[in-house]
Amino acid sequence: MSNPRRLARRARMLRWLLNLYPPYLGAGIRVQHISPDMRSVKVRMKLTRWNRNYVGTQFGGSLYSMVDPFYMLLLIEQLGREYIVWDKAASIDFISPGKGPVYAEFHLDDALLDDIRQQTATGKKCLPRLQVDIRDGAGELVARVDKTLYVRLKPQARQA
Repeated sequence: MSNPRRLARRARMLRWLLNLYPPYLGAGIRVQHISPDMRSVKVRMKLTRWNRNYVGTQFGGSLYSMVDPFYMLLLIEQLGREYIVWDKAASIDFISPGKGPVYAEFHLDDALLDDIRQQTATGKKCLPRLQVDIRDGAGELVARVDKTLYVRLKPQARQA
């Protein structure tokens, strides 16, 4: 894991790069905050003519896109480059229509990171299941996304 100053600098750079990423620009997705320790992210998506569906609400593909990479990115930064981290599976449950701006927040805690490190120490894979809620400006649930990630220690980093 990086030192705190380097991690904070990486968080600022990642936020800047993601906010310039063409698919996010086009969909009205904005990374509002990445914590300096790279353990949490807040994302916002405006309702625009580019992400509005036929009935005038947030397009489901854009809702998923706004949450797609963040758990993977946070885990890569927390665990370090000696780990393989991939998205394995995802599902989205649409609860209510997004009729305006929507938000999602991601958080990693010590217990999850310790569990992943323990499960992968001998080279076994870990498949953590993480959830993120997408809410509107009033805090009402718009969608719930379940993500399964694949995490494994790279062969050269495994204990003998």
